[in-house]
Parts: sequence; C-alpha cells; structure tokens
Amino acid sequence: MATAVVTDSNSGIFAKEGKGMGIHIVPMPVIINDKTYYEGVDLMHEEFYQCLVECKKVSTSQPSIAEIMDVWDTVFSKGYDELVYIPMSSGLSNSCQTAKIFADEYDGKVHVVDNHRISVTQRQSVEDAVRLAQKGYKAQKIKDILEKTAYDSIIYVGVETLKYLKRGGRITPAAAAMGELLNIKPILIIAGEKLDAFAKARGTKSAKKRLIDAMLKSAEEMKKDGAQIRVGVAGSFLTKEEDMEWLAMVQEAFAGEEIHYDPLTFSVGCHVGPGAFGMGISKKIQEGIY
Repeated sequence: MATAVVTDSNSGIFAKEGKGMGIHIVPMPVIINDKTYYEGVDLMHEEFYQCLVECKKVSTSQPSIAEIMDVWDTVFSKGYDELVYIPMSSGLSNSCQTAKIFADEYDGKVHVVDNHRISVTQRQSVEDAVRLAQKGYKAQKIKDILEKTAYDSIIYVGVETLKYLKRGGRITPAAAAMGELLNIKPILIIAGEKLDAFAKARGTKSAKKRLIDAMLKSAEEMKKDGAQIRVGVAGSFLTKEEDMEWLAMVQEAFAGEEIHYDPLTFSVGCHVGPGAFGMGISKKIQEGIY
C-alpha cells in the first residue's frame, strides 16, 4: 500500500496484532509508582488492573511527540508514500492536537485524523482506514471520511466500583460512600468529546441489562437510514469467566451481529477501575457516498 495506517494503543490494538493487520502502533505510556511502562509492550492488561487492585499509584499519559514521530519515521523508512494517523479523541487528550502541529514537518505526507473516538469504536475507525487504503484511497480522502463519520458511534461503560471515579475527582467522596452503601452502579457514556454520566442502576446485573437496553436503542436509531452497524465489547475484568459472561450477554442481545471483544484500554480503565464492562457501536462506512 502507498498509504500506511497508524494508530495508538487506545484502539485496543497492540503491536503484535497491528503487524498482522498491516498497521503501526504508538503505545500509550502509563506511570505506576513513578515508573513509566507502555501499553501492550512491557505492561499487559492483567498486570495493569492488578496494580489498580493493589492501590499502586497509577496514572496515564500521552506519548511524547518524539515517540510518535519515531513511529512515523519508521513507516516512511519502509517505503510508504504517506500515512493516516488515528489517535484517541481530541476531547479526551491533547495528543491529537500535538500530533497535528508536528505533522506539518512532513510536507503533507502525514494526515492526523480527529476521529473523536476511543477503545472499540476507535478500533472500528482503524479497520475502516485499512480497508479504504487497501482499495486505493489516498490519505487525505481517508481522513475526510473518518472525520465526517466520527460521530456515527457511541460507547457505554458500566462501573463496578466508585473508588476510581472518586480518585479521579469525577464524584465526591460523600457520593461515592453513599453509592457503595446502596450498591449503585453508574453507567457512563462516551459520545465524541468526553466521558459523561448516563444512568444509575442498583447492582451489577441491573446495570448490565440497563446498558444493553440503552445500546439496543442506539443501534435501532443508527439503523434507521438502512445503515449496518459494527459492535465492539470491552471489559476490565480480572477473570476470563467474567469476560465471557459479559460477552455472552451482548451476543444474546445482538444476535446476528459480528461482535469483537477487547480488554478495556488503560486510558479508560484508569478512571473506571477493575470490573468495568462496556460496549460500543458505530455505523459501517458506506463506500461510494463520500
């Protein structure tokens, strides 16, 4: 391909999988007890969530511009003419805007997409970009299509514990204490720019059902114009059994849809903690209409 596709690990795609898909990955840094690790390189999901359970000091960061440009330079050293870079939403990090500034140094060969997505819906955009590049679309056209369809997606995330929302300042200690006492499980929504509260439920089972019901309504709305959807499921579970239980619930509700599962990426997981469960959908890009 003349056009390369680059993304960051917020998409849920790590280097090994990316290689098989023909894309290049910028790993996201995470700082644990003042030491920096990289998502999917020297720190995997199981270790990351265990660090949260053990109450270690954990924070995420954006990759340095040097790290991003190093990946871009590697791409061009392999003979590509241009690249499309799809970072996490500009509403959740400054990484996208920083990348846009330094892309100017590449004489129009680097096209940074402000796709307003993260996690499973970001993955869906990356897969769309790969498919378009394989069909011969140029980087500027791919960027235009992804930005035009950026908001054709939605993510809901259910939270098992309020501890990490309290730690991040998203709820007060008093609200967290009352919520834990009443077994309140919040459901959050990511629709473009930021993470917001959507609903509350009593107990994990009720929260999962409420989340699936909300997603079914969103899917119905997306399909009104005849569009097809893509479904992604994510979780920050500590056991494989919990993973499979959540995936099975979604598969039953969305029978007939192809469903992909990823562990919840660190940038989201750091705020919601272990035991969170989420899913995202996006419209499939209809070729020939853009």
